[in-house]
Formats: sequence, C-alpha cells, structure tokens
Amino acid sequence: MPQRLMCITAHPDDESGAFGGALAMAHAAGVETTVLCLTEGAAGSYRPDGLTNDELARIRRAEFADACELLGVTNAILLRYPDGALASEPFLDLVQLVAEHLRACRPQVVLTFAGDGNVNQHRDHTIVSLAATAAFHWAGRENSPLTLATRPYAPQKLYYAGTPFLAVRSEQDKAVAARTPHSLSLELRDYKEKKIAAFLKHTTQQAILDRVRDIMEPQLDYEHYLLAASRKALPLNQDIALFSDVIED
Repeated sequence: MPQRLMCITAHPDDESGAFGGALAMAHAAGVETTVLCLTEGAAGSYRPDGLTNDELARIRRAEFADACELLGVTNAILLRYPDGALASEPFLDLVQLVAEHLRACRPQVVLTFAGDGNVNQHRDHTIVSLAATAAFHWAGRENSPLTLATRPYAPQKLYYAGTPFLAVRSEQDKAVAARTPHSLSLELRDYKEKKIAAFLKHTTQQAILDRVRDIMEPQLDYEHYLLAASRKALPLNQDIALFSDVIED
C-alpha cells in the first residue's frame, strides 16, 4: 500500500504558503497526498477591486486547484464553510466532517496548523487545528462522541506547522504570542522554487506575499514541524522524517 499524507487547512493558499514544501517533497517521493481546505477564502481582505464574495470564491477555487496541481496533490478537496467564521460553526460538526475525510482517505500522516494560528494568528487556523486534532484522535475510535457510519481508521502521526515568523496586525498580539516549537525540519533546497511558484498561483493574494516577502524569503529553505501525536511513542529527537516509523497499511 502507498504512503498517504493529508494536509488540513483553512483557506486557499495555506497549502502553498504553510505546507507547500512538504507537499512537493511528498509527491516527489511517491506519496499520495490530499489537501482538505475548509473554506473558499471568500471573505479575504485582499481582492481585486469590485469583486463580490461569490466572485472571489470562484477565482480562489481555481487558484487552489492550480496550486495543488503544481504541488502534485493527488486529492484537492475544497469545502464551503464560511471564511472568517469557523469559530461560529458547531465544533463537533467540524470534527465529524474532518474525521469522515480521514476515514475515507486513510492518511498515515496528517499535517495541520498549531493552535497558535500560524504566521498571522488567524482564528480560522486555530479552529482548524483544534478540529483536526480531535478528528485525528477520534477517527479510529468507536467510543468517540461522533456519529460516523464509516469504518474506523487511525492515522499514525500528527504534525503541527511550526511558526517561522509572525505577520500579525498588532504589536500587542505579537508581544503575547506563544509560538509553536518544532521537532522536525524539512530542507527545501530542491522544492523551494516549487513552493514559491505554487503560492504565486494565488494571484488574488499577491498583496499578502508583497507584505511579508522580506520576512518570509530568508526562511524558505526549511519548513518546521512539531510532532504532536504518534501511535508509536518515541522521543522527539528520534523523529527524523514525516514517515519515519510509519507502518504502511
């Protein structure tokens, strides 16, 4: 059976900006990859003048598809939860949806945001982290609070994206930010240009890249991840790769 990886995100462009190196690296190694993105990014503050939310969503869906194709993503899944309002959604409904996708795609390794919201402390990122974490732990269990008709499947490793920089809007927020440490660093020497090219597919979001380019570029040589959970208990300093100690099933 092939190795399988799922990346769980909030908005189109997250897959490229936060996880693009890992996705490109996994594809090059023959890993089957899935990106599950919960919103269309329709409420994005960066948009061409005059675009309605529906028009922006349509464009961002196409950008997401193009970026995922460039990164070699096997399954690109874009849902339609309200952008910027995931905190208002019934939490267990979100967990159940993510758990259903985990059971359907059966990834051994799962990547998502940490609870810090990553990069810009976006509240949608935090909700995705919480929902993905609960789903990771419950997808393989019969005694969870979820009502799932599908066959249980337990992913083996859960990683949070480490926080390489903060592009927050408030100095006060930056002062109190608790950044996520990392236990694994992926060298992106052979994948950096592909990660950048994938982000550039999100043409509606180029103002974001322009805003943080000077902070971001020196840190494009690596992506950092924290091993948050593993079916095999191992010291963090012995975790040497995303699929190390993974049993193919």
